[in-house]
Amino acid sequence: MESRTPPPVPPAPTEVSREAWLALAVATSAAFLVVIDVSVVNVALPSIATDFEATTTELSWVVSGYNIALASLLLLSGRLADRRGRRRMFMTGVVGFLLGSALCGLAPNANALIAARVVQAVGGALLTPASLAMVLPRFPLSKRGVAIGVWGAMGALGAAFGPTVGALLIEASGWRLIFLVNIPLGAAVLWAARRLVPESRDDDAAAGFDLIGVPIGVVGVGLVMSGIVRSESHGWTDGWVLAPILVGLALMPVVVWRSARHASPLLDLSLFRHRSFSVAAASIWVFSLAFTAGFLLNSFMLQSLWDMSVLQTGFAMSAGPVVGAVSSAPFGGLADRIGHRWVISIGAMAASASYLSLLARMSEEQQVLTVFIPAMLVLGLGVGATIAGLQSAAMAEVEPRQFASANATTRTLQQVGYAIGISVVLTLAADLDVAGFRAGYAWIVVCYAISAAIMATFYPAGSAQSRQQPVS
Repeated sequence: MESRTPPPVPPAPTEVSREAWLALAVATSAAFLVVIDVSVVNVALPSIATDFEATTTELSWVVSGYNIALASLLLLSGRLADRRGRRRMFMTGVVGFLLGSALCGLAPNANALIAARVVQAVGGALLTPASLAMVLPRFPLSKRGVAIGVWGAMGALGAAFGPTVGALLIEASGWRLIFLVNIPLGAAVLWAARRLVPESRDDDAAAGFDLIGVPIGVVGVGLVMSGIVRSESHGWTDGWVLAPILVGLALMPVVVWRSARHASPLLDLSLFRHRSFSVAAASIWVFSLAFTAGFLLNSFMLQSLWDMSVLQTGFAMSAGPVVGAVSSAPFGGLADRIGHRWVISIGAMAASASYLSLLARMSEEQQVLTVFIPAMLVLGLGVGATIAGLQSAAMAEVEPRQFASANATTRTLQQVGYAIGISVVLTLAADLDVAGFRAGYAWIVVCYAISAAIMATFYPAGSAQSRQQPVS
């Protein structure tokens, strides 16, 4: 029987076609759907606790189960997308995400909801690396930053409006609606992907997978994530926190050793031969230690210290992400022209300065308009220059056949960084007082500053296009 294979990836285009923009719209819609769903779940937890009489541990696993499963599977899904087809994995992931959403909306108890969230995470892990990788081959090198900026902007909008949208949906019809509303939206994404996005993959990839390295890598990342997540409630010295982290870390050299020797490894080590990828990946990891932790700390400060409602908090916190979403694509275009080094390092320093102003000026007195909003506007500009720009910087010199694997690698680093950052700030701000919040903000200031220093010091100068020009 004759096997059907997708056509080979065409040569890199020199101009951006209408079809490329439509494909990008499909990818960004899926990114928006996933990010907004993740952000609204936090708003829904009190309602879920009331309906199911759920314990604090059960509630934490509604979030943690998703995060652990997502981080564990990203590397594998990236390799699958490059080998089996980016659009194919994207559509499979959307189907899985929608199935998980339906199961969440119909869950009869807390344990069923946790299981359904894991199904959602499997879908999210499949579609996330593929969503960007199936689009980038259609954009020339000189426009990749714009494409990734648009993709990142939709994620920023999801983060911005998720809490507010979630609060409105819960008030209108209860927490189940935040999951069920995904189904018609996701169905539209599936329809558009089939009609607007061509298939692409790495036709030179070896068949099969490393049957030893892949499960070891998945289990290793899962153990590290589970230990980090458990530290939020048990502290860093608890044996059930340290044991999985240490075992997971001990498995990582095995993954690297297998990846260096197997024809179809879990981790594509050739990516790290590009200085641009290695430096950006390091900066991404440090940046992620601050990014989600900062938003979580802001939410606690507004609600616990300044006694604001969930809806008021959602509106106050939306200022920064909206600015970030609007500025992301223009900053991406600027990085395409002049290079990523200074755009990103200055953006990360702006993010650091925004939290430094909060650290210096915050008090028990509510200061939303005079202190918080101005800081968030500066943060929005910093995020606009960095959150998608870092991904673009990492992908700047990666070959098209490796797009999904490269995206998955940086996303895995991000997820682990997010978990560590959240655990650290929850430990520092455990008492929810001014001193605790200042300690948490100090952590965020330092992480953003280190991320900026890594890019400014080590990232190659000039644009990706200029670095690929032959020296005369």
